[in-house]
Amino acid sequence: MIEKDVIVVGGGAAGFFAAINIAEQNPHLKVAILERGKEGLQKVKVSGGGRCNVTHSEFIPQELVKNYPRGEKELLGPFHQFMTGDTIEWFEKRGIELKIEDDGRMFPMSNTSQTIIDCFLNQAKTHQVEVLYNHAVKSIQKLDDNWIINTSEDDFSAQKLLVATGSSTKIWTLLKKLGHTIVQPVPSLFTFDIKDERIKDIPGVVAQNVEIKVVGTDLYSEGPLLITHVGMSAPAILKLSAFGAVELAKRNYNFQIEINFIKYSFLDCLDQLKQLKHDLAKKAVFKSAQFEIPKRLWQKLVLASQMDEETRWADLNKNQLETLSSQLTSATFQVTGKSTFKEEFVTAGGVDLKEINFKTFESKLHKNLYFAGEVINVDAVTGGFNFQNAWTGAYIAAKSISK
Repeated sequence: MIEKDVIVVGGGAAGFFAAINIAEQNPHLKVAILERGKEGLQKVKVSGGGRCNVTHSEFIPQELVKNYPRGEKELLGPFHQFMTGDTIEWFEKRGIELKIEDDGRMFPMSNTSQTIIDCFLNQAKTHQVEVLYNHAVKSIQKLDDNWIINTSEDDFSAQKLLVATGSSTKIWTLLKKLGHTIVQPVPSLFTFDIKDERIKDIPGVVAQNVEIKVVGTDLYSEGPLLITHVGMSAPAILKLSAFGAVELAKRNYNFQIEINFIKYSFLDCLDQLKQLKHDLAKKAVFKSAQFEIPKRLWQKLVLASQMDEETRWADLNKNQLETLSSQLTSATFQVTGKSTFKEEFVTAGGVDLKEINFKTFESKLHKNLYFAGEVINVDAVTGGFNFQNAWTGAYIAAKSISK
């Protein structure tokens, strides 16, 4: 039996961040990370296309929490303790400068996730955190005041245990045995599969600012929309997939969406089209894209409105004008499935938030059992928010553990 003061299960972002902060704040503690893989920090490596989207430049806690479909209420307090500014400062103190991109995402200046990985590995070494790879956890038990952790390699005993294993069903099963409630995991952050003539053969087209609703629900989002080979993606869709994770899973990813490509009402759009019928009388509708809609998308919507490529504005009848207005302001598409968004495999689900004390990230059921990162039922939209949750939870848990 190997004895430690603190065991951290999971060698990902939250696990490393917690272990380093514990060891730094209390150098007397013997801290070890147990990682089942032959190397850790795999999600850090692939995040942000290999650049590591460390956090997001949102500095107001009340605004930051709006990016968490699950965890919005619970994270408000923690973000007052440790949030974006603290993350930036933590990395800067260790020689890593971050930069803000136009969309608010923050990356290391080096543009490579290896910078963040090297930082964590160096810090772990500096503060004598033992990192044990190929140690898959088989069981977790409470014996008197100690945690007994049985792995594929050795058995460990520790006074304090922090679980930071992300969406690991095996670990969730072990936590269930300890009496914790696990909210059934469902995918979050995915793109929509859509087969439709109106978006066929135009992958890569971006509509800059659309409004999307899921028909028959309150789910709504807005932002850029990207047409892909298999359907639709980009922030407007991803936000919808995150906030609708549970609802869309219930529907087995078969549902209808309604898109307003121009953010006009049907009647306002119709008025504009009538004016254009007058102003552009002799021009072909097909060739004169309006409302800042990408040309290829405009042409598809025109063809879907009972016109051909030669139809002139002057010749439009009432029916054609109304149909075009509908296509622009309330086009309905049938979604038939989902695809993973790049490498962003995020899951909604995990340890029930009611069973966690968010002042310390300690279990309400067991003393000296802590959580950080996506092992709990918190997830976010894309843009560095999932990492910010990991840093915040890990830091607050570390502060409590190191006392």
